[in-house]
Amino acid sequence: MSPAAPAGPVPVLEEPARGGPHRFWSVRRVPAALLALLVLAGAGLLLYDVASVWAGRPGMRWRRTLADDLAVRQLDDVAVLAGAAVAVALGLWLLALACTPGLRSVLTMRRGDGPLHAGLRREAVEVVLRDRAMAVAGVQSVRVRAGRRKAAVRAVAHFRELDQVHADLDTALRAAVGELGLARPPHLSVHVARPARKG
Repeated sequence: MSPAAPAGPVPVLEEPARGGPHRFWSVRRVPAALLALLVLAGAGLLLYDVASVWAGRPGMRWRRTLADDLAVRQLDDVAVLAGAAVAVALGLWLLALACTPGLRSVLTMRRGDGPLHAGLRREAVEVVLRDRAMAVAGVQSVRVRAGRRKAAVRAVAHFRELDQVHADLDTALRAAVGELGLARPPHLSVHVARPARKG
C-alpha cells in the first residue's frame, strides 16, 4: 500500500547543513561482551595463580613454561611476531569499533525543535520508494537499493515511452525522498528498461 500524498506542497530537497544530526551509535553488545569475558577469564586465572604462589604452592605450569619460553625467544622470532601482529589487529579492531558510530542501516532524520533524534531504516526507505515507483503509470516492476549516499532504482516499463516513465519516476521519487525528512537525503539514480524478451 503506497503512502498517501501530502495535502500541502511537495517539499524541496535541501542540502544538509554542516554540523547537522549525527549518525546513531551502535551498542555493540557482542564485541563488548566477548572482550569483557576474555578480560575476566584472564584476570581470574592470573589472580588464582598469584594467590597460589602466595599460599606457598608452585605457580601454574603453563605460566612458568610461558615465562621461560619468552625469556629465551628473540624479538624477531616467528611466534613472537605472529603474536604481536594478532594483538595489533585486535587492538585496531577495537579502536575502530570505539571510534565509529556503526548502525549503517539507520539513516538519520532531520531534527525538529524537540529533543527527539529519529532515524529511518534503509529497508523502510526502500519500501517507500518502491511503492511510489509502482504507482507511476507504465512501471511493471522495480528494484530499489538504498544506501547512505545513494538510492539506486531499477524499473521495468511495459508500456509508455521510457523517457516519459523515467521523468515521472524521477519526479515521484524525488518528492518521496523529500517527504522522508532525512538529514542527508540520498542521491537518486533511476534506470528504466524494457522487460527482457522470453525465448
